[in-house]
Amino acid sequence: MSLRLQIAEDMKSAMRAKDAPRLAAIRLLMAAIKQREVDERVELSDDQVISVIEKMLKQRRDSISQYESAGRQDLADVEKFEVSVLQNYLPQPLSESEIDALLAAAIASSGAAGVKDMGKVMAIVKPQMAGRADMGKVSALIKAKLGG
Repeated sequence: MSLRLQIAEDMKSAMRAKDAPRLAAIRLLMAAIKQREVDERVELSDDQVISVIEKMLKQRRDSISQYESAGRQDLADVEKFEVSVLQNYLPQPLSESEIDALLAAAIASSGAAGVKDMGKVMAIVKPQMAGRADMGKVSALIKAKLGG
């Protein structure tokens, strides 16, 4: 079953269970997917749906930090719940050792010698880690490994 169909089925089950907060989060996701499909005039693949989910997760995490710094814990809790719902649709995250192994292989295959070659390494690892690792942290690891 494609990811998009799974999300649609989960939306139906949330409706049947009268789970309003979960239904609202899934509807936001479906709206974002449909918006991108309309904008690009294509039906999104699972990888493209994952990129939509990652973008939404990043937005939610930014909102959580802003709400917490403003003392609005009620709004931060809503965003945290949405993050938990969205994370259910991402593939299993990579472990630290798996990330290190992928980075070592990418650095070796690209022949990266310094921080100036970071783009080459990112180009190799990004498709392998899409939706399975925080690319901000991966970028920092690459920089550290290349002596940055």
